[in-house]
Amino acid sequence: MPVIVQGKIPDKHLVAIVDGNVRHREQLSATLQAYYSVHIYGDSTNALMGLGVSPPGLVLVGEYVPPSSGVNFIRALRFEREMGQTPVVFISDNGDPDVLAAALSAGATDCIIKPYRRSALLNVVSAQINMRVEKSWKDLPTLACSALQDTLTLFGSIADIFDQSYPIQYGAVAESCASIVDAVTTNVYPAILEGVHDHDQVTFVHSLRAATLLALFGHSIGLPRPQQILLACGGLLHDVGKLGIRHSVLNKTENLTDDEKQMIRDHVGVGVSFLRGATDMPKGILTITGQHHERLDGSGYPQGLAANQLNELARMSAVVDIFTAMTDPRMYKPRYRVQEALKIMTDEMSSQIDQELVARFREILLDTLPKSAAR
Repeated sequence: MPVIVQGKIPDKHLVAIVDGNVRHREQLSATLQAYYSVHIYGDSTNALMGLGVSPPGLVLVGEYVPPSSGVNFIRALRFEREMGQTPVVFISDNGDPDVLAAALSAGATDCIIKPYRRSALLNVVSAQINMRVEKSWKDLPTLACSALQDTLTLFGSIADIFDQSYPIQYGAVAESCASIVDAVTTNVYPAILEGVHDHDQVTFVHSLRAATLLALFGHSIGLPRPQQILLACGGLLHDVGKLGIRHSVLNKTENLTDDEKQMIRDHVGVGVSFLRGATDMPKGILTITGQHHERLDGSGYPQGLAANQLNELARMSAVVDIFTAMTDPRMYKPRYRVQEALKIMTDEMSSQIDQELVARFREILLDTLPKSAAR
């Protein structure tokens, strides 16, 4: 029977490791289980049986898979109807060109050559999972598909700009976020939330959900279109400071160290400093970015602002950020259902966030979300 490494969070992606090299598959499992649920198999027979029962989002295949080889296992896997389109990454022992060519011919979608960096492995796994998710967007309503594709492209360019310390252009962000507002206006926004759910970029997922829900908030209370776009931009950019934080910290399932906690808290100031480099950045975006972790009772950060110091934008962004964080698929905590999250925000956070806005937000969600999603 397969050895199963139980994932703590049921919403995590499932990655299967098929490798006859015991040490290597254990190393792979140790690296991946902080980010994914992991099933490991040491031979072809058990692997094919296990994958049929629990189809994964991706399969990692070593060069040696008893009783034959990884290449032959990939060929056998591709004969299985359920696994015909599943991404398969072949891990080569030494980069032999003939073996790599045979693996790709057999149906591998990508290859890694030993020795490889841990970060390279994680990047390949994430890219393969995301490729499949992004292909599924074409089946969504046109406006939802456009919003997902536009914001993903923009987010990638923002990450590059952030890494190179170049100034960001608000106009480009507003142009991309207009598609979110269009999706909200035509009530196809639930497809955005559903479409991004299985994407593997944590900060992008959270930011796009926040952008969509802030735009929905603005639309529902009657704000003009430019203000709805500003809210969407604020949601998309509010966690931009996290682009400088290692994925291993953002996704850490164990308790954070004091230094890591401070690194997380510092994302607010880092994000504000980055956005101030834009000559056309609206003050409202800086408010959303700088104050979405502030709380009415002064318990928030980074400035410990209290109720009389927080305007409507800060209060709205706090409500949406908390709700989104609670309902996001995260590696290190349970994902709450909509009603559960709203109940906690009402019953346990009454002194921290604006309850009038929470009540209004609840009304908006329950009026517009499909009943199945609003439970």
